[in-house]
Amino acid sequence: QVQLVESGGGLVQAGGSLRLACAPSGRTFSSVAMGWFRQAPGKEREFVAAITWAGGPVLYAASVKGRCTIARDNAKNIMYLQMNSLKPEDTAVYYCTAGTYSGTSNQFLPSNTWGQGTQVTVSS
Repeated sequence: QVQLVESGGGLVQAGGSLRLACAPSGRTFSSVAMGWFRQAPGKEREFVAAITWAGGPVLYAASVKGRCTIARDNAKNIMYLQMNSLKPEDTAVYYCTAGTYSGTSNQFLPSNTWGQGTQVTVSS
């Protein structure tokens, strides 16, 4: 059974940094696009960033562009999200997922496979 395991969340002060990791188990995801989403309390899950199987192109939500960097190491079958200059509004559970990148529409379409999430809390 395929599982996605996120890690790296925690409590950090505004302006701080965190690096999230997503390590799939049960299969390799080196040939598919991967992405990060987040869900804050009382809000819908929203797109954060995505990366193609080749490591690029990459996509970012406007709210995190310039502060976050998505990367992957296919040899290690792991994906990262480096988050800098964190803000209280970044507080959410962060999920990783596999999916499809559409070059035509420049969009990431998530699959139905999600990890359990990792909590990120940014204090003001």
